[in-house]
Amino acid sequence: MLVAAAEEGMDAFIDVFVKATYEAIGGELNGDSMALINADQVTLLAYVILRDEVMEGGFVQLIHDGYGAFIFKNPFSKMMRRWGLDNLASLINKAHKSYSHHHEAIEADCSDEEFMALYEQLPEFDDFDDYFVENEEEWTAAVAYYIYIDENMDKFAKIVKD
Repeated sequence: MLVAAAEEGMDAFIDVFVKATYEAIGGELNGDSMALINADQVTLLAYVILRDEVMEGGFVQLIHDGYGAFIFKNPFSKMMRRWGLDNLASLINKAHKSYSHHHEAIEADCSDEEFMALYEQLPEFDDFDDYFVENEEEWTAAVAYYIYIDENMDKFAKIVKD
């Protein structure tokens, strides 16, 4: 399965580990389920959540959807540095400042119109979004490579050979 996923591409390769991790924690990431997995597995799920949210609707959407604290108030940026993604860690640290200033307004319940207006009211997130989109493919490849390295793969899953 891993070989086929790797041949399909980095997203498919990462997805194998993400699906296995969600399966191991009962399909939902929360405080209780995070205790069942290690820091690298939590970081992988955090990266995929970050990537998917930002690619769909930017940092404003990420924060509005309730993931701001998960990304910005945990050691995610430190783990990204440990994984060799220094530029992503720097972006997270810069975006953290804007998150700290605006998260209450972004996290508030609002209509679709009010949500869309947040993008106009908070243009400082545009640069973060653009930088992420420009570098996403490189960062996703780096995450896949980090998992692929033999000494790291066992941090993510127990590999059983057929």
